[in-house]
Parts: sequence; C-alpha cells; structure tokens
Amino acid sequence: MNRKLPVYLLIDSSGSMNGEPILSVNEGLRALLSALRQDPYALETVRLSVITFDREVKEVLPLTAVEDIQLNDIVPPASGPTHLGQALEYLIERYHQDISKRTKKDKGDFSPMLFVMTDGKPSDLQLFNEMAKEIKKLSFASIIGCVAGPKAKKEALLQFADPVVSLESNDSSSFSAFFKWVSDSITAGSKSGDWKQQVQISFLPLQQKSI
Repeated sequence: MNRKLPVYLLIDSSGSMNGEPILSVNEGLRALLSALRQDPYALETVRLSVITFDREVKEVLPLTAVEDIQLNDIVPPASGPTHLGQALEYLIERYHQDISKRTKKDKGDFSPMLFVMTDGKPSDLQLFNEMAKEIKKLSFASIIGCVAGPKAKKEALLQFADPVVSLESNDSSSFSAFFKWVSDSITAGSKSGDWKQQVQISFLPLQQKSI
C-alpha cells in the first residue's frame, strides 16, 4: 500500500468572509486542485481535507485522493463568530482517526501538513488556547498559517504555526498568490521527505510580496 501525504486546510468561513473574500477562496481552491492534478507525485501521494469554521465546524471534504475530489463552493453564514478553537479540536480528532501510524511492519503515512487561513481572530479564545497547545504535540511535518485583511492579526496563529504569512488584503489577487504558494508547498512535500525545508523555501517569495 502506498504511503499517503495527508494535507489539511482549515479555512475561515465566518460572516466577514462574505463577498469577494469567499469567492476568491473558492477560486483559489479550484486552482489548487487543478495544480495538484497536474503533478504525478501529488496524484500518487496527496490526500486533501478541507475543514471550515464559523459558528460551526464542517468537514466539507474528508481526506480524499486528489483525483477523486469533487469540491463544492464554501458558503459563509450572513454573520457569526469564528470558532477556530473548535476547528482545531475537530482536527485533532480527525488526525487520530485518519493517519496510519508507523509500525514494525508498516512505515505508515507521511507526517501531515496543515494550512490554516483566517481573516480575524478566534472567538472561542479559551478553547483555542487549549487546542493550540495540543496541536503542537502532534507530528505535523509543517503547520502554516495565513492571516488576510486589515483586521487579521498573527498573534493567535503564531501559538502553533510557523511560518504565518500576512496578506494585506483579502482580495482575489492576494488569495490567488496564497493558494499558488500552498500548491507549490504541497507539491514540494510530495517529492521530498524534508517537508519543513521545502515549505520555508517556497514561503519566502510570498512573504516578500505580501507583507
């Protein structure tokens, strides 16, 4: 059985994402999927999951092989909080259920990658602080954060993610650059065992352009 590279995308779908931001995210996800489908390594190894968080947490795409993905558009509620802590709690549950661990007879899956994107800050701060500590205990190869727009702050994501990129705006051009970077990072990860180094390298051009 081929080892898989699990990739989790946690995406803010709170009310503030309505309009151009969520349209740009949906477009970016389609571009990401298209890019992964053109890479033979990604086709063979990558398994992608998309989890959204607003007042509720939804697994809009369970961990799925790239060639089998059918992705529906994300639709935010009209308004509401940003339950990132609840999303991390759910992700921890999925991690323990989804990832095949190494055994004496089986190498298990590659260490997963996690991308977290938000345009604000957690509303469930106490739970978030608890879950941020728990996420760091897990064997993620890379945890990458993205804060988008003038109201977004890095401080929360920096508790567990490195690097955290800041996009000055949450328009289509910014998200297009971000998802291009994500696809490049995943593709690099599917070809090399040193995921962290590959992600840091691919991060630099976006950081210089967007911060």
